[in-house]
Amino acid sequence: MSALAPSPLAIVDAEPLPRQEEVLTDAALAFVAELHRLFTPRRDELLARRAERRAEIARTSTLDFLPETAAIREDDSWKVAPAPAALNDRRVEITGPTDRKMTINALNSGAKVWLADFEDASAPTWENVVLGQLNLTDAYERRIDFTDERTGKSYALKDAGDLATVVMRPRGWHLDERHLQVDGKPVPGALVDFGLYFFHNAKRLIELGKGPFFYLPKTESYLEARLWNDIFVFAQDYVGIPQGTVRATVLIETITAAYQMEEILYELRDHASGLNAGRWDYLFSIVKNFRDGGSKFVLPDRNLVTMTAPFMRAYTELLVRTCHKRGAHAIGGMAAFIPSRKDAEVNKVAFEKVKNDKDREAGDGFDGSWVAHPDLVPIAMKSFDAVLGDKPNQKERLREDVHVAPGDLIAIDSLDAKPTYDGLVNAVQVGIRYIEAWLRGLGAVAIFNLMEDAATAEISRSQIWQWINAGVVFESGERATAELARKVAAQELDAIRAEIGDEAFAAGKWQQAHDLLLQVSLDADYADFLTLPAYEQLR
Repeated sequence: MSALAPSPLAIVDAEPLPRQEEVLTDAALAFVAELHRLFTPRRDELLARRAERRAEIARTSTLDFLPETAAIREDDSWKVAPAPAALNDRRVEITGPTDRKMTINALNSGAKVWLADFEDASAPTWENVVLGQLNLTDAYERRIDFTDERTGKSYALKDAGDLATVVMRPRGWHLDERHLQVDGKPVPGALVDFGLYFFHNAKRLIELGKGPFFYLPKTESYLEARLWNDIFVFAQDYVGIPQGTVRATVLIETITAAYQMEEILYELRDHASGLNAGRWDYLFSIVKNFRDGGSKFVLPDRNLVTMTAPFMRAYTELLVRTCHKRGAHAIGGMAAFIPSRKDAEVNKVAFEKVKNDKDREAGDGFDGSWVAHPDLVPIAMKSFDAVLGDKPNQKERLREDVHVAPGDLIAIDSLDAKPTYDGLVNAVQVGIRYIEAWLRGLGAVAIFNLMEDAATAEISRSQIWQWINAGVVFESGERATAELARKVAAQELDAIRAEIGDEAFAAGKWQQAHDLLLQVSLDADYADFLTLPAYEQLR
């Protein structure tokens, strides 16, 4: 352990929380401050590079595999580090925020892995940031329980051997943590989340044989992966654990990262364990990057863009081939359905869709997949058991039959579907309902029987923006305009008031959510991330 100096880190404008001193120790804050000093300048440079690359895409309306890294792709000799035992079998992973109830339920769910989420499934209130850390440490020390005040139901952990392995997801590089500052400058949220968790739990997780393991979100380039790798190297030396102990799974949820999968694995090769294929953030990234590209880049309703769409299939097949070529796990996408306690027919139809989706992923060569609810764990498990049997994964399936050309990944117009008026209504409905919950501190929200997170709001507002700016004409003959979006949003606000009553409406943040959705959907300047203006309103 490095010698401790007084931390220059200041806690700003934050109400004290119960037991926060267990998380915000002088030693932990000194570590976070050192991460900030060493790595935030590079983070800032890489965010600037994102803007430069976006401008280049606006100029060319295309992307390609990088010529300067061709040697890495063509060198068949390198592999990522072997998976540790706790991450070798990942056939079903459950995702969710780190509140106390979810922590217990996710660990008990029967899934192999829990993605403990400080990112899209968690609104970054100070309470969620700090107490989420406390909940994970309490779980590792088996001093966590929970009683639901509403139902009186109690929750406690199962035996250690029955618990999911935790893979923790910090915030993306673009988000800052305003409550922790050095010389008046906020520390990147990613460094806060990673730093506090790693400092307090790295050695404890080694003793448990369970980590420390991480999911890395919103990565846009191999240089961003290199930054994470350098952070891991520094952090392991700082707390005195062996190099190569950390393992990271990178979410390939941006279109630019899809062209750099091998390079991302290469940069992290001593610490890499796999790549994950998402959907909503990936589509959001396509809209963001190709929003000037004309009609051929206009996406239809989000629910019409399934993983079987040709350009999505190119992306997932390339991901499996890339991972297995390099000895890494390929993890599939989310089954977001939330079972209804009232409607068995809804459940029957949805469960069949989940089964088909997971059957397809297992058949394509994925080593595991995500679900959002414990009731979906057995369905996904059955799909992967049928293909894997007793094997922990199927990395021996190299998928050398897969050949993806650069244009295949952005062939949006290969999908025979168009935006619809109902799609606009749904985008407005889900956008308002999600943002309202987020502003109240909830990041994972059940809406219309689906578990939605921040990526949902991003694709919803992006589609509204894209359809208006592309002058889309719906099947009714009505054109997508700012006026139409405002009309639909006003109708939705009235419908919500009628649905929940005046008192509950007044107690919520509905008007604020309505206004924010319209702001980011209608502004001429497209906001890079909805969560940036939303964070200014999060109190």
